[in-house]
Amino acid sequence: MCNGCVQKEYPDRGNTCLENGSYLMNYLGCANCHQRDFVLISNKATEDEDGEEIVTYDHVCKNCDHVVARHEYTFSVVDDYQEYTMLCMLCGKAEDSISVLPDDPRQTAPLF
Repeated sequence: MCNGCVQKEYPDRGNTCLENGSYLMNYLGCANCHQRDFVLISNKATEDEDGEEIVTYDHVCKNCDHVVARHEYTFSVVDDYQEYTMLCMLCGKAEDSISVLPDDPRQTAPLF
């Protein structure tokens, strides 16, 4: 992973978790070949570990195959919620939780 290729390491992305793709707004350009071109995805792997889906891949420079960052995305179901996390030097860090029920109990207002 290369901190010379990104504007900010692990920017806070709130609840935006990317299963694939790249956050190019944070990409300065390749510190190795000094080109600012597209970032490719390589070495993508998906594994299922104890009910948790883990997707990992590398962001690499299109021109010289320099590894810009390693991306990790997780998905799991805990109780009545789908839990998402993302951790990547380029794309940032984020967490999200969505209810699998039609009405999210966390969003309902108390009656009194």
